[in-house]
Amino acid sequence: MKAIWNGELIAESDDTVVVEGNHYFPEAAVKREYLAFSNHRTSCQWKGQARYHTLLDNGELNPHAVWYYPEPSEAAADIKGRL
Repeated sequence: MKAIWNGELIAESDDTVVVEGNHYFPEAAVKREYLAFSNHRTSCQWKGQARYHTLLDNGELNPHAVWYYPEPSEAAADIKGRL
């Protein structure tokens, strides 16, 4: 599976976990040079609190496009360490 934005490969892995139609990539598969920290947070009743990164490439932004659950609930343990 590949995650491509703005023509750039952001992440690639054969080891993704799909939850609610979204692919969660292992942290090591994501190219961090395209990520900028975001203060945005959301809460999911069954997964826990999500934190976000904004994608950044050549001055173009895709706000809050990458998210992760630093401490997912037990029900969502498969996405721990994934974005």
